[in-house]
Amino acid sequence: MMESLAQLEELCERLYNSQDSAERAHAENTLKCFSMSTDYISQCQYILDNALTPYALMLASSSLLKQVTEHSLSLQLRLDIRNYLVSYLANRGPKLQPFVIASLIQLLSRVTKFGWFDDDRFREVVKESTNFLSQATSDHYAIGLKILNQLVSEMNQPNTGLPSTNHRRVACSFRDQSLYQIFQISLTSLRQLKNDGAIRLQELALSLSLKCLSFDFVGTSIDESSEEFGTVQIPSSWRPVIEDPSTLQIFFDYYAITTTPLSKEALDCLVRLASVRRSLFTNDADRSKFLARLMTGTKEILQTGQGLAHHDNYHEYCRLLGRFRVNYQLSELVNVEGYGDWIQLVAEFTIKSLQSWQWASSSVYFLLGLWSRLVTSLPYLKGDAPSLLDEFVPKITEGFITSRFNSVQAGSADDLSDNPLDSVELLQDQLDCFPYLCRFQYESSGLHIINIMEPVLQSYAERARVQTTDSNDLSVIEAKLAWVVHIIAAILKIKQSTSCSTESQEVLDAELSARVLQLINVTDSGLHSQRYGERSKQRLDRAIITFFQHFRKSYVGDQVAHSSKQLYARLSELLGLHDHLLLLSVIVGKIATNLKCYTESEEVIDHTLSLFLELASGYMTGKLLLKLDAIKFIVVNHTREHFPFLEEYRCSRSRTTFYYTIGWLIFMEDSPVKFKSSMEPLSQVFISLGSTPDSMFRTDAVKYALIGLMRDLRGIAMATNSRRTYGLLFDWLYPAHLPVLLKGISHWADTPEVTTPLLKFMAEFVLNKAQRLTFDSSSPNGILLFREVSKLIVAYGARILALPNVADIYAYKYKGIWICLTILSRALAGNYVNFGVFELYGDRALADALDIALKMTLSIPLADVLAFRKLTRAYFAFLEVLFSSHFVFILNLDTNTFMHIVGSLESGLKGLDTNISSQCASAVDNLAAFYFNNITMGEAPTSPAAINLARHIVDCPSLFPEILCSKKPKYLTLI
Repeated sequence: MMESLAQLEELCERLYNSQDSAERAHAENTLKCFSMSTDYISQCQYILDNALTPYALMLASSSLLKQVTEHSLSLQLRLDIRNYLVSYLANRGPKLQPFVIASLIQLLSRVTKFGWFDDDRFREVVKESTNFLSQATSDHYAIGLKILNQLVSEMNQPNTGLPSTNHRRVACSFRDQSLYQIFQISLTSLRQLKNDGAIRLQELALSLSLKCLSFDFVGTSIDESSEEFGTVQIPSSWRPVIEDPSTLQIFFDYYAITTTPLSKEALDCLVRLASVRRSLFTNDADRSKFLARLMTGTKEILQTGQGLAHHDNYHEYCRLLGRFRVNYQLSELVNVEGYGDWIQLVAEFTIKSLQSWQWASSSVYFLLGLWSRLVTSLPYLKGDAPSLLDEFVPKITEGFITSRFNSVQAGSADDLSDNPLDSVELLQDQLDCFPYLCRFQYESSGLHIINIMEPVLQSYAERARVQTTDSNDLSVIEAKLAWVVHIIAAILKIKQSTSCSTESQEVLDAELSARVLQLINVTDSGLHSQRYGERSKQRLDRAIITFFQHFRKSYVGDQVAHSSKQLYARLSELLGLHDHLLLLSVIVGKIATNLKCYTESEEVIDHTLSLFLELASGYMTGKLLLKLDAIKFIVVNHTREHFPFLEEYRCSRSRTTFYYTIGWLIFMEDSPVKFKSSMEPLSQVFISLGSTPDSMFRTDAVKYALIGLMRDLRGIAMATNSRRTYGLLFDWLYPAHLPVLLKGISHWADTPEVTTPLLKFMAEFVLNKAQRLTFDSSSPNGILLFREVSKLIVAYGARILALPNVADIYAYKYKGIWICLTILSRALAGNYVNFGVFELYGDRALADALDIALKMTLSIPLADVLAFRKLTRAYFAFLEVLFSSHFVFILNLDTNTFMHIVGSLESGLKGLDTNISSQCASAVDNLAAFYFNNITMGEAPTSPAAINLARHIVDCPSLFPEILCSKKPKYLTLI
C-alpha cells in the first residue's frame, strides 16, 4: 500500500507542478477516479492520514469536495467526513500548507451547507470553530477564523450542485441561527487582536466582519463586481451591536493603526455600516447618534489625511462619503453638531480631488454623487440650520470643468490610453451627477461654461480657414470642445427628470445649445472636413451625437416642443431656428454627413446610427423625418456610392442598424410601391448573386456581397412588426430571392463569417414577434416558409457535421449550430405551421429538419453545451419545444439517445440560470404527464409512442424510480 501511495504522490506532483501539458493530462486522467466514484472515499481518507506531500493531500481534499457536491452520499458518511475534518484540522492543521488548509476548510463548509437541514450536528460547526479560537496557539486561532470566513462565503454563494431554492432556505436558516453570533465573534477578535500586532489574524478577523456585513440578507443576489449596492438589510436582532458606539469605532481604529490592504478593508466595513437600513434603529435619536459617529470619524480622517495617500484607501474613503447620499437626507446632516466643519472639509477634499484628476478620476464619481444628492434635497430642507451649499457648490462646479480641461492639456489628447472620451461607461460615471450641481445655480454655471467655450470655439473656427496647422494643437482644442459638449448634453439630459422648465432655465438651455449648434457648422467645414481620420475629431463628433440624443428627448417632438416656447424663441433670435422641424433638419444633416464621411470609424458610425434609429422609431419624430428631403433621399439611395461605410468590412455589423432604421421609415409610409422601389438596391444584389455561376461563387467579391446583404436583410426584417409589413417583405423574398440563401449556405458552410449573418437573418425572419407571422387560413405561406427553413438547416447541418474539428470549435461549428437550433425552435413554436400536413402528404421537411438538428446537438459533448452560454440557451430552448410539441419524435429515438437527452435536462435543472431551469422543468413536466396519462393507468399502452416510453423505462429503470415499487404495472415485465 505504501508503495502505491508513493506512486500516487508522484502523480499528484506531476498534476500540480508539471510544465508538460501531456504529462499533466495523463496524471489528471489517471487520478480522476478519486472524484468520480464513491468507492474511492475511503482511499481519500487513507491519503489524508498517510501522505507526506501537500499535493497528495490536495488531491484527496478536492476529490472529496467533488464527491460531496455531485453525489448523494449517505447521511452517516457525510457526518463521518465532517467529524473527521474537524479532528484532522485540530490535530494536523497547524502543520499543513495554506492551500491544503483552505481546501479542507472549503470541504468542511460544503458538507455543512449540504447537510444543514439533514442533522443538527452539522450546525455545530460555529461552536467547534470557537474551540479553535480558545486554544493557545495562533495557528489554531487562524484556522478557527478561516473556517468561519469560508462558512459565511459558502452560505452566501449558490452552488451548481444545490438547487437555488434549497440554497436560499439554507442561507436564510444560517442567517437567522448563526450569522449574528459569527459577527460578534469577529468583533470580539478584532478587540482582542487590536494591540498584539498579529497582522495575519487581524486580516482574518476584518475579513470575517466584512463577509458578515456583505451577506445577502434578503436574497437579492447582490452583484459583487459592482461598486454600488443598495441599503444593507441587517436583521433587527443585530440592533444592539450596530447601535453600540464601539462597533463603528473599532473599524475607525483599525483604519488608523493599519496599512493597506487592512485599512481598506476596515473602510469597506464602514461603507457597509453606513448603508444600514434606517428602520433598524429604534428611533430617530439613535439613528442621529449613529450618523454623528460616522461624521466624526470621517471628519477626523479628513483632518489628519491619514492613509489617504494610498490610492486604495482614497477610493474606499470616497465610497464611504458617497454612502451619505444614499442613506441620509440633507435635513439629517445639517442637524448634526459639527456639520459646518464636516461639509467644509468634504468640499475642500472634493476640490482637491478634482485638481488631482489623474489620481482620483475613478473616485470623483462618489463625491459628485454626494453633492448632487445634497443639492437636490435642498428644496425639502426645513428649519433654520444653514446648508452652506451656496458657498461650496459653485467652486466644485468650476473645479470639475477646469479639471476636464487640465486633463486635456496635460498631454496630447490622443496619447491618453484610458481617455474617458473613448468610454461611454467612464463618461456616464463622471457626468451622471455633475449636471445637478450645474442646475443648482444655473445662471452662474451656465455663464461659466459659455465663457470658457467661446474662446475655444472661436479658435477652432479660425483654424478651419487655414490650410495647415499643428495637429496636436487641434487635438487639444477638439478634446476641450468634446468635454464641454458632453457637459452641456448631460445638463440637457436631466431636464425631464428634474422638471427644470422655468423660463430662465429654458433660455439658458438655448444659450448653451446654440454654442453647440454653432460648433456643428464649423466641424465639417474647411480644414476640419479633411480630418475624419483623426481620433480627436471622432471624439468631438461622438460628443455632438450625444448632445443631439439628449436634446431630442427634451425638446424635439410635439409634446415637448409646444411646452418649450422660450427655448425656441431664443434659438430663433440666435440662429434662426424657430421650431423643432428646423432643428430636426440640422440633426439629420449631421447624421447624413457622418454616414457619408466616416468610412472606417466604427464607433462614430454606430453612435450616429443609434441616434438615427431613435429618431426613426419615435412616433412623432418618425413622422417628422418623412417630411425632410434628406430622409427621402436616404430611403431610396442606400447604396455604397452614397454611404461608403457600407463597403467597409469592419463596419459591416453597423449595416443591420442602418437598414433597421430604413425599414422603420419605409414601413411608416404604408406603401407597397414605395417598399419595392426602396428595395431596388437590394434586389440588384440578389439578382447579381443569383446569376453568379457556381464555379465563381467562392470569391471574395461574392463573400462580402453575401455578408452585407444578409446583414441588410436582417435589419429590414427586424423593422417588420405587423402582418402587413411582414407580408411585404415575405412576398418580395419568396419565391424569387430565397434560393440565393440556400446557394450561399451550400458554398460557404465552412466559413462562419458568411454563415453567421445568413443564419441570424433566418432566425429573425422566422420569429413570430407581435404576431407578424399570422397568415390567412387559406394561405400556404407558413408551410412554404418552414420548407425553406428545413432546406437551409439540412444543407448547413449536413456540411458542418462532415467538417473536421478545429482549435476554435465554438466559432467554427458551435455558433452556427446554436443559431440553427434557435431558427428551428422559433419556427416550431411560432404557431403558424400545421405540422401534421407534412406527415399527411409524405413531406420530409419536418422529419429531416428534426433529424439533422438532433445530429448536430449530439455532435456536441454535454460539457461543451454547458460551457458556452448562448449554446446552452439555444439547446434547452430547443428541448423545451420538442418535449412540448414534438414529443413523439423524442420517444421514437433509441434508448441511449433518449436517456442522454433526458439526462441533460437534469444538468439544466441544477444550473443557476432560472430561464434554463424553468425550460427544463417544463420539459420534465411534459414527460411526466405523458407517463402518468399513458403508462400508469393500469392497462397496457396501445399507442406506438406509449410503447416506446415503456420500452425506455424497462431499459433504464432509473428514468422513473418509483415504478419499481409494488405498483409497477405488470405489462412492463412483458415488454
